[in-house]
Amino acid sequence: MTALPHVLIVDDDADIRNVLEILLKNKYFVAEAFDGASAIEYVSAHPDIDLIILDVMMPGLSGFETCARLRELSHAPILFLTAKSAEADRLSAYSSGGDDFLSKPFSHQELLAKVNSLLRR
Repeated sequence: MTALPHVLIVDDDADIRNVLEILLKNKYFVAEAFDGASAIEYVSAHPDIDLIILDVMMPGLSGFETCARLRELSHAPILFLTAKSAEADRLSAYSSGGDDFLSKPFSHQELLAKVNSLLRR
């Protein structure tokens, strides 16, 4: 039996984490972190993680700062999922080490398509 792909959801909004978990839990092993520091701690303990879904606006470390730190620990694809959608925000997401970007509110089908695409790499 093959292990399910390991996905970490990083968002300070519990409702968003719950929605994402519901969408992903049937096909993936889902873990959650509520801020950048807890995400870094989790990935330090699980460097073989398969995908990270990361918010930008969180208390403490921003998603961009968190992404740069996570890049030191893992090569897992990082999907930014955020209410920030200006071009400058998207460019910051990519320059900090992100692989893809999806704006909130988001289509569940588009999120699943992006997750599947990033995991195929």
